[in-house]
Amino acid sequence: MARARSPEKREAILQAAAHEIAKAGLGASTAKIAAAAGLAEGTLFTYFPSKGDLFNELYLALKTEAYKRIHAGFPHKAVLRERAQHIWTEYLRWAMERPDEQKVSVLLNLSPFITDATKQCLAAERETIQQAMDELEKVGVFASLPRGFASSAMMAMQEAVMDTTTKLPRQRAKLVDQAFEAFWRMAE
Repeated sequence: MARARSPEKREAILQAAAHEIAKAGLGASTAKIAAAAGLAEGTLFTYFPSKGDLFNELYLALKTEAYKRIHAGFPHKAVLRERAQHIWTEYLRWAMERPDEQKVSVLLNLSPFITDATKQCLAAERETIQQAMDELEKVGVFASLPRGFASSAMMAMQEAVMDTTTKLPRQRAKLVDQAFEAFWRMAE
């Protein structure tokens, strides 16, 4: 009779994977991930049959965590500017509180390991955010640019904020607000 899988071990593997990928990139070995979780490598494979399965589950966990943060207190009936600022601010708060997870989320987002089915699993979680970003694509300078440009611009500027706040941590709140104002000027 097979033993029941422990949710604690599963979570330990996911946390260890995030830590190891943040350190070594997507080439992080399953042996190191298992060791960081305090488990044998074979045990890792009882929870995740392949490295790809592990990466897809980690992607789902990280994206779900970030989306939950953005959804909390989301101003659904507010004007576009307020909704965009909420997305901006809450994502940055999550990313700056959890820099390893944010880094891994970005790496996995670009990874060939992540399947379309996994991305589709997040469609409902992302719907509110996507609606606001779709609206943003139709205003200001974004209206004349290719689809997806507003999202890419937001992510690039958020990366710049994160980079700058590591050098100027005391100016974090001010930088988050000022950078959003700069981003919003493109949408006006």
